Amino acid sequence: MGRNFGNVEAVRPNIRQVVALATSATAVASSAFGAQTFTIRIASPISAGVYYAIGVAPTATTSDSFLPNTWVEYVRVSPGEKISAITLAGTGNLSVTEVI
Repeated sequence: MGRNFGNVEAVRPNIRQVVALATSATAVASSAFGAQTFTIRIASPISAGVYYAIGVAPTATTSDSFLPNTWVEYVRVSPGEKISAITLAGTGNLSVTEVI
């Protein structure tokens, strides 16, 4: 049975990364995801929210997907990809958890 984004299947947290963001300075990228990673969980307490992009060498801009403050999102990825994030205001950490 395929995955349905309306219902997230039970997942096991694996590797957690913290992407530290500074005030609207420059997009910051994570380390590459592991060979068994096809889904990540992202969350951020930054009040202005964060914009994020996913790819082999991503650079997030304000035209990319937006993650509001305190929201949690599950995103499909491919092994070896990274997440890049940027915020418009404030500083803080984007929590990125590879789930298997």
